[in-house]
Amino acid sequence: MASTTQPAVHPAAGSPTMSHREILEALSGLLLGMFVTILASTVVSNALPRIISDLHAGESAYTWVVTATLLALTVTTPIWGKLADLTSKKLLIQLALTIYVIGSALAGLAQNAGMLIAFRAVQGVGAGGLAALVQVILAAMISPRERGRYMGYLGAVFALGTVLGPLVGGVIVDSSWLGWRWCFYVGIPFAAVALVLLQRTLHLPVVRRRVRIDYLGATLVAAAVSLLLIWVSLAGHQFAWNSVQTYLMVGGALALGALFIAVEQRVAEPIIPLRLFADRTITLSTVASLFVGIGLFGGTVFLSQYFQISRGASPTASGLMSLPLVLGLLGSSTIVGQLISRYGAWKRYLVAGGVLLVAGFGLMGSMRADSPYGLLALYMLVLGAGLGMMMQNLVLATQNVVATGDLGAASSTVTFFRSLGGAVGVSALGALLAHRVATYTADGLAAVGIVPTGAGAGAELPNPATLPQPVRQIVQDAFGHGIGDVFLAATPFALLALLAVLFVKEVTLQTTSAIERDAEVPADLAAGSGQRDRGLVPLPASGT
Repeated sequence: MASTTQPAVHPAAGSPTMSHREILEALSGLLLGMFVTILASTVVSNALPRIISDLHAGESAYTWVVTATLLALTVTTPIWGKLADLTSKKLLIQLALTIYVIGSALAGLAQNAGMLIAFRAVQGVGAGGLAALVQVILAAMISPRERGRYMGYLGAVFALGTVLGPLVGGVIVDSSWLGWRWCFYVGIPFAAVALVLLQRTLHLPVVRRRVRIDYLGATLVAAAVSLLLIWVSLAGHQFAWNSVQTYLMVGGALALGALFIAVEQRVAEPIIPLRLFADRTITLSTVASLFVGIGLFGGTVFLSQYFQISRGASPTASGLMSLPLVLGLLGSSTIVGQLISRYGAWKRYLVAGGVLLVAGFGLMGSMRADSPYGLLALYMLVLGAGLGMMMQNLVLATQNVVATGDLGAASSTVTFFRSLGGAVGVSALGALLAHRVATYTADGLAAVGIVPTGAGAGAELPNPATLPQPVRQIVQDAFGHGIGDVFLAATPFALLALLAVLFVKEVTLQTTSAIERDAEVPADLAAGSGQRDRGLVPLPASGT
């Protein structure tokens, strides 16, 4: 599985140390690839209410269009991370970007909700690679101490894609001559340029490790997570929570999870090395990432429904109204990254981010259809600032304490649990939203003497403009109240994330990159260090 690429070696000194300019050149294709992924995701998320309505699907389909991507991302992230420890990171990220673009193009051809969900899963496979590999490549090139300043560039790209995505998506959906399918096509030209840039600018040494991928473990964790998510999304309206189906699905998920743990303890190269969790920093960072994911995806994914259905905004206006969340994330991640690089301390920002996350979700839990937008903007700003302080720094804390041979696996493990939390959060909170909306709608209709038709969680998402005035107001109030309940339900998970980071031990940030540490492996081998046990064999530089 090994291959060779030209290593990123300073030509004059023969050292693996990269200058600021060389790092920026290497990051150009990486950042554009990230921009494509973020743009494609945010374009679609803002257009989803219209897409689901046009495909004559309901809240359950809306949830699964999001969950399918998160599920595929979750189960493939550890595989991408392990592959990054085995072969060319450059080749892998080009492959991931290609898969993502193919999935996007196919999603644009979907004729029904089932096809859309399937092609969104293909997108998730590529997104899993990008989510894992970007962090691994950054860690390979840049030391933990200096990584904060470059995280600011990632934050800027994230914010740009998140700002432009809803606006571009709104324009596409609102225009009569394009239509929502172009939301899936818009990122393809950018992806083509990103692939060219990656080929020309990203040069990393390849470290050969003579091991095999744990496909059995990957299959078991995929099956366990999938079964759990199917149960969460169906229980409560397809069958009762306390039912035979529930016992079978939950029991099956637990059995598969136990089997996965047993396999991981026996294979030579597990997908998720359980020995990593002997380190308190990794364990607590992973737990915090899980709960941040539940809150992040489970709460914010329904914002577009709130603005478009509860407040009657257009997709374009909906994108503009969610900008405070993005600005809070951009500002905090950029500023905190610079502060960490300058002073070296990082735990204080994790704790502050956890406090803001709890406050943001709690405040958003008070939202209703008629809530003043100024207050909501402030609440979104607080929530975004908390997310910006926590997401990248949890990965940084993990990467700082692992050996280079475990860098890909450790980074992808944190991302895996964040994505797992997100997938569970979207499914569980989506089911909660469907139940709350159905209940509030039925109560509202009964209060004005209208007999409910029985439409519930599986009913099509409403278009407020087509409803008569009394019913329109009831439906808008139901969605406003229901989505407020979703944020309130996400608040305890944010509190658990805060409790986890409170007990993280702050370890001094390393001042050497993974490339520099790998360059020292021969000396370590000669001295009989533990590098021999990890099977690291640096390849010589190619002549091209």
